Amino acid sequence: MVALIIFFSTVLYNYITYSVDRKIQSTLIKHSKHIFATYQDVQKGLEENGEVLKNILHIDAKIIYLKDSNYEQTHIQKYKKDDEYFLQLLVPYNFPQQTYLSVSANITEQKKMQREVFEAIIFLNLLAMGLIILYAYFLSGMLITPLRVLSHKLSKRNEQMMEPLETGDLPKEFEPLALSINTLMTRIQNFVKYKKELYIGAAHELKTPLAVMKTKTQVTLLKRKISHNDLEDALKQNITSIDEMNKIVTSILEFGRAEGAQFEAPVDMNVIDFIRKKAQDFKILADAKGQQFSYELEPENCVIFIQPLLLTQILQNFVQNALKFTPNENRVVLKTYLQDGNLVIDVIDEGIGLDVTKDHFAPFIRSQSSDGAGLGLFLAKSASDAMGAIITLKNRADRQGTIASVVLPKYPFCTI
Repeated sequence: MVALIIFFSTVLYNYITYSVDRKIQSTLIKHSKHIFATYQDVQKGLEENGEVLKNILHIDAKIIYLKDSNYEQTHIQKYKKDDEYFLQLLVPYNFPQQTYLSVSANITEQKKMQREVFEAIIFLNLLAMGLIILYAYFLSGMLITPLRVLSHKLSKRNEQMMEPLETGDLPKEFEPLALSINTLMTRIQNFVKYKKELYIGAAHELKTPLAVMKTKTQVTLLKRKISHNDLEDALKQNITSIDEMNKIVTSILEFGRAEGAQFEAPVDMNVIDFIRKKAQDFKILADAKGQQFSYELEPENCVIFIQPLLLTQILQNFVQNALKFTPNENRVVLKTYLQDGNLVIDVIDEGIGLDVTKDHFAPFIRSQSSDGAGLGLFLAKSASDAMGAIITLKNRADRQGTIASVVLPKYPFCTI
């Protein structure tokens, strides 16, 4: 750093010296031209007015003889005499006789001033560097302190304590970082919560068919006379229970695969085109079952940085549930539209509606008429949380039916 200061100071000093010397040289050239223009006999004129020129113009002008000189044109040189510095201009006067007009000026004061300027530059640069280092030290302290506060707060967080960070004692510049951390902790908290609910629910759901199998087998064995029909009935009941358990295990495996989709790299994608292709597939599926399905997609284009597999999971769950609980004579509609700069996807059915007292996004929550494991909406909620979307369910206000909505994260480039 010091070497860099000296380098730049030297460059600046040389530039100043060069500029001052050029100015003095220009002045001496003007004086020489003035002498040639004023005196017809330059040598005689200088002998008579040399002192006047020295007192008024502060120059020493005279005709000198330089042996073995070869200066055919104006020549400028510096020299030192008795601790004083001079700048001399030599103009050919009678070149064959090797005589020249010598115009010299004492530049000792300029040299002294230049040296003082150089020393001042070095001092100011060192002072400035010291101030910069001091400022950087205090600035780094100001930046590190909030980071230490954040680190201290985060070190106290664990699976049991995931409260949001307080942002009141943080600088405004760190509030976005704290908000991002709070959002991340909320997602982690929801993930842990749903994981626990999944494990507890899976244990509960598996326990029921196991208990039925055990009870049916024990009752059959307690009978003194076991008929062929009793054995057949017990085996059929056990097979039914095994099928129920297999359905639960399959759903848990689907959840594992859905979690793997969360690691899919997001891409810039025209979501409208993507949804249109999916909607065409859903319509073919509905037509095959004799059901009514339509779609209304706006705007024309909307590019979002998103994970396609996660969006597919949400769409499939919404549409499959809507078709499952909607009678054939009624209609299911898939709609997209912009709201406050976000792209909203609605799946509107004319089915039986939903029980608003239940948490339909919890695992193994299903309606009485459903034969599924109750993990569909749980997977959809997990997918929406993973890509920063908001998912909601509500009953229609105009008639019986449900509206399943997902609001995609705001990163659109949409054209209507």
